[in-house]
Amino acid sequence: MIRSSSLPRWTTPLLLVAFGTHLFAQRPPYDVFPPADPPYYRVRYEAGARQGELVSTPSAAAVTGSPHPEPKVYRGLAYSEPKNKFQMLDIFAPAEGKNHPVVIYIHGGGWHSGDKAEVHNKPKALTDRGFVLASINYRLWTPPWSKGFPGTVTLKHEAQDVAKAIRWVHDHARDYGGDPAALIVIGHSAGAHLSALVCTDERYLKAEGLSLANIKGCVPIDGDSHDLPMHMQANAGKKVAATDKERFGAENLQKELSPVMHVAKGKNIPPFLILHIVDPDHPETQAQAERFAQVLRAAGVPVKTHGAAGKDHSTLNNDLGMPDDKPTQEMFEFLSQVSRRQ
Repeated sequence: MIRSSSLPRWTTPLLLVAFGTHLFAQRPPYDVFPPADPPYYRVRYEAGARQGELVSTPSAAAVTGSPHPEPKVYRGLAYSEPKNKFQMLDIFAPAEGKNHPVVIYIHGGGWHSGDKAEVHNKPKALTDRGFVLASINYRLWTPPWSKGFPGTVTLKHEAQDVAKAIRWVHDHARDYGGDPAALIVIGHSAGAHLSALVCTDERYLKAEGLSLANIKGCVPIDGDSHDLPMHMQANAGKKVAATDKERFGAENLQKELSPVMHVAKGKNIPPFLILHIVDPDHPETQAQAERFAQVLRAAGVPVKTHGAAGKDHSTLNNDLGMPDDKPTQEMFEFLSQVSRRQ
């Protein structure tokens, strides 16, 4: 073992660089989508706290001058047994108060990658406005280019995990200052599909002893899979078509996994805010948003769409919570309405 005291001072930076290179080399690769946050943030996030530990942070005033205290952060809370990294969630709670509305966030990543750590600006923005945020992991589908293909996890399993996480948050919300009667589900990309599916197909929540009436609102962010047969038709002939066939299955399964196919009157489907980009080179998510909104309106479900000009698939989600961001303003207006908070 080399003792730092026996080395010249100029060697310390070299040792730190070497250690950091070794540490980052141990991180599991992402199949296609890289982590949205820099690697150093991911390592600190996952390794910086034991499961369920409250992570203390400096006061907001000391760091940013913000009048709001930093949120209480609880990482690695298992919502299923046996405990595993895919069925865990993190909670960000306002420093004070109770009975706060709870936002449950579902990350994207093509149903095969992504992580609960990829929350960007959401924790501070939501807790500053009096919301608890629960960011969840879920089991992941194995894509064809992975060594483990074909795996055992399907999109149904992912939706089941989302419902299971919602049940856990419902049961434990008060422990973290939340209100179990004010749950709102949001998700980006693949998470947009999963959020919309669980908020329209009542079977997932019913299996966990809940109902659609337990959800006060849903915000899918730039999803392109609300109508999977439509999605498959739009991608016919593209390179992704073969992967889609493995991912979504035959047409009968595509319909079963399509939120639009589960919309009907009298089901207590919650209000929706559908955020999407406006890009003539990538019209898929806008077309899917309009299709989904049309079906929801026909069933009498309150719905609003917002097209975010100047955004792309990533920045629409990553910028949520930033000052002067129009989609953020739309989101908070919706959250305030459905949670009955001004």
